[in-house]
Amino acid sequence: MTSPPQHLTLPEFCESRYETSGLYDGLESVLHAISSGAYALEKQIRNGNLAGILGTTGEVNIQGEIVQQLDAISSDTFVQEFKDSGRVAMVGCEEIEHPVSFGETEKHNYIVLMDPLDGSSNIDVAVSIGSIFGIWKRDQQKALNAESLLRPGIEQVAAAYVVYGSCTVLVIATEGNVDEFTMDPATGMFHLTSTDIKYPDKTPYYSVNDGNTARWTNGIVQAVDGLRNGRSQRYIGSLVADFHRNLIKGGVFLYTADTKNIDGRLRLMYEANPLGYVSVQAGGEVSDGIQNILEITPHELHQRAPLILGNKELVKKIREAIKSS
Repeated sequence: MTSPPQHLTLPEFCESRYETSGLYDGLESVLHAISSGAYALEKQIRNGNLAGILGTTGEVNIQGEIVQQLDAISSDTFVQEFKDSGRVAMVGCEEIEHPVSFGETEKHNYIVLMDPLDGSSNIDVAVSIGSIFGIWKRDQQKALNAESLLRPGIEQVAAAYVVYGSCTVLVIATEGNVDEFTMDPATGMFHLTSTDIKYPDKTPYYSVNDGNTARWTNGIVQAVDGLRNGRSQRYIGSLVADFHRNLIKGGVFLYTADTKNIDGRLRLMYEANPLGYVSVQAGGEVSDGIQNILEITPHELHQRAPLILGNKELVKKIREAIKSS
């Protein structure tokens, strides 16, 4: 990871990094939608308690989870931003049962899958939360429908996430590149603050929910025992925040299958694929314990998956422990 010579704004960065045609044609508009939505959402999060928008809506989403008021606000915010971008053909969202379509013109050349507010159960206790986005190029030779979203993660052209914490940061990954932007709260503008982010060689941390220990297979028990040797456990319970710390400081995150969640707990399309893509571009790895998650062809939009991601050597050791059990 290096510090840029100057704090380019996100639009300036996009102009210098992405071509105006070809693979990244229009990507700057998608990223602008994410940054604009993040700025609007950040203000809602900061003022949530004062504005009376914390707590639940009383509804349950397609995942069977209780919907927080800010879950609904975040989903609506980003859906509108992507619609306004003029570049996104369709959005799939953790909080919405069916995908939302915006258009099939030549300009509508991206599809986005998102978790608009990851870690929302932590909202009421002032813990870092985030937003996660996977970005694919639309296949314009095929009709646009729900099946258009069922693409393997390896076909992503970009992924991004936002962390709303002590500061608000936006991390963007494209092939071979991971860059971090920090938001100026006075203007809402994101400025480039770190470029060429790679996992550190040292791995002082691991992130796992020890409350699931009784349901783990022997392989997972052995893997976590190995991680404890010389490392400290750090587990926030907001996936994006746990991932970001391990990316910057060095480590690995795992939420594996167990006897209760035999198919895993986290969402393949909204969480595992986007963060897995970022992990690989940063020199790390992602796995479901058996195979590279990015190579899985999804069969259902809200599909779940076990997730292990972080330092390449640690992911490999965990996978070997699972295989040998």
